[in-house]
Amino acid sequence: MKPALSAKLLQTLAPWRNAPAWHIAFSGGLDSTVLLHLLASLAKTNILPPLSAVHVHHGLQAVADAWPQHCQSVCDSLNVPLRVMRVQVQPGASLERAARDARYHAFTEVTGAGEVLLTGQHRDDQAETLLFRLLRGAGVRGLAAMPAQRPMAGGYLVRPLLDVSRAELEAYAHEYQLKWIEDPSNADPRFSRNYLRHRVFPTLTERWPQTVSSLARTAEHLSEAQALLDELAQMDLQAAHQPSPFPWLPLPSLALTSLRELSDARQRNALRHWLMPLTRLPDSDHWASWHSLRDAKGDAQPLWRLADGDLHRCGERIWWLPTLWSEFSDVSVSWQHPQNPLELPGNGQLNFIGTAPEGPLQICYRQGGETIEVPGRGRRDLKRLLNESALPRFIRGRLPLLYRGEQLLAVPTLAGLWAGSSDGWQLHWMPQTCDQGLS
Repeated sequence: MKPALSAKLLQTLAPWRNAPAWHIAFSGGLDSTVLLHLLASLAKTNILPPLSAVHVHHGLQAVADAWPQHCQSVCDSLNVPLRVMRVQVQPGASLERAARDARYHAFTEVTGAGEVLLTGQHRDDQAETLLFRLLRGAGVRGLAAMPAQRPMAGGYLVRPLLDVSRAELEAYAHEYQLKWIEDPSNADPRFSRNYLRHRVFPTLTERWPQTVSSLARTAEHLSEAQALLDELAQMDLQAAHQPSPFPWLPLPSLALTSLRELSDARQRNALRHWLMPLTRLPDSDHWASWHSLRDAKGDAQPLWRLADGDLHRCGERIWWLPTLWSEFSDVSVSWQHPQNPLELPGNGQLNFIGTAPEGPLQICYRQGGETIEVPGRGRRDLKRLLNESALPRFIRGRLPLLYRGEQLLAVPTLAGLWAGSSDGWQLHWMPQTCDQGLS
């Protein structure tokens, strides 16, 4: 048993043998106990990255207070260092999800650049995940269940036992007389996964003995299908990633014209791929908002509100505005020299190129009706100038305006669309989180 399982594990982890460190998520349960024992044994005869274990203590039940001591005893016997992390589980509708979120947040803290966090999920867990998500109406990405590996923090999360059944792990544990923790909450059928494990799967396997392996294989097929959908999305997005007319604006955006040429299904696939790192994705019922945004008239300014921000359309381009980016203070700010640059609350910074004009100076934001002297064109209405520049409307309200008394002296010059000051200086704006300024 041991040589076969050890060889399988070593082969699975071959791509990660040069990682700076391997961290084992060690709950003390069967899965992680077998994984820890296997790796500690392999380390005696193979050159592996430094091993360490991480135990996350959720503090959700009194019996769990004894688990860190048990984990420490196991790690001491295997000569593997252990780090115990205590977390706060946020209250919410799903205790399972809240505990998982707290656990994985702790894992990101310990996983350094290029390092690997190893978890003990196995084939039975994969089958449960697929069925659970199927019952919730998940799409292809969700039904692909748990990936064998994915980026996490600066390193990677790897699940090397997804091809191993729980029965194999139990046989290994009994052969080597391993002791593990049985979490009492794992028997509580009020939790959805426990209900599937103890009520649904026994019935299914009685009728179809290969249920677990068949569902795990289906998850593999769906994972491959999702990889193909991701490749298609990348191809479709390549055409939509045309350079923005405002390269200084630090916001993700896409050209709408090329997206329109795709079928509705390919549009949704491309947008899911693009939005996935930016926000929680909407369910199927809410994609009608995309059609409204896409099909609006060219002079409209539609937006699609999503969980973590808004998708704006300006002309033939869509822009992503995260919620935090949209929060800034439009309170006027005095600019006392020689303070340069000037930090704007939630709105980046300003500085002068050349010799600044005489003060006192103040930074204000648009109220409407502003006019400004434009060299060679006389006094012009600011709104008309902004319309000429086609500057997206969502940015106009946070455009910093330089005043001296009641006189509007300058607006950050918009990519040369109209000339700067005739006195040899320019106002330079670097929006929040933007490396490239506006000059």
